[in-house]
Amino acid sequence: MPAQDAPTPPLVSFVAGGVAGGVEAVATYPFEFAKTRVQLRSQSGGTTSKNPFLVVARVFRNEGIRALYKGCSTLVVGSIAKDGVRFLSFDAIKKAFADPETGAMSPFRNLMAGMCTGVVASTFAVTPTERIKTALIDDARTAKKFHSSFHAVRAIYQEYGFMGMYHGYAGTTLKQAGATAFRMGTYNILKDFEKSHDIAQTTITNFANGAVAGTATTFMTQPFDTIKTRSQSAKGSSTTDAFRSVLADDGIRGFWRGTSMRLGRTVFSGGILFTVYEQVVAVLNPILG
Repeated sequence: MPAQDAPTPPLVSFVAGGVAGGVEAVATYPFEFAKTRVQLRSQSGGTTSKNPFLVVARVFRNEGIRALYKGCSTLVVGSIAKDGVRFLSFDAIKKAFADPETGAMSPFRNLMAGMCTGVVASTFAVTPTERIKTALIDDARTAKKFHSSFHAVRAIYQEYGFMGMYHGYAGTTLKQAGATAFRMGTYNILKDFEKSHDIAQTTITNFANGAVAGTATTFMTQPFDTIKTRSQSAKGSSTTDAFRSVLADDGIRGFWRGTSMRLGRTVFSGGILFTVYEQVVAVLNPILG
């Protein structure tokens, strides 16, 4: 979580992170939907349209507005858990990386703390929920065998067992480690810089810092996101198979498929996430602090 003048209580971090994650997920889900569709293979083994805006328009025309939110409930639940765990664990991990004498956090220490936080979030929240969300989006354009998120969980468990929920764990963890390192690290670096130069922390600066952090995150972690999406399709595949399929379909450039829509999401999501987080912390600190 962003640097504070005083440590934020663990319960406040967890609740504020969860609320911020849920709001961000609902507000930006159509971007996530289009990005996921672009990254998935078509049923015949080719690829879908490379233009995410055409994907959104085609789905809206053929399947209606509800189809654009297929898997949204799973992502919201996952985001609440992910960001609650992320902000909570970042506080604890950050203490381990802080300078033992001054307690200060250098840019490198911020990035390393964020990376460790990403591994924790991937293990306990992100991988299972991303697996269900991606399977639902994939299934909606092919077999249409999943009736709901709960039905998808039961079907995947029956076919693959508990570990079926962790298809794509390697790609997801690499993505989360990198994404959390750059998102949390960049945000904290910017905030520390602004504080050292007496720049007021307002809603505008919170949003701008989050948007910059989201942009850096997208470009640095997009290949991991593409591999994760392929491996977490309805049928599921190993991380190695997903890597090979992307390379075979589109070459090296294929690893950056869906960048435009993910960038649209992460710029806004970064701004929304940290702005809502800071506001919720301000409300809860006097109550729970």
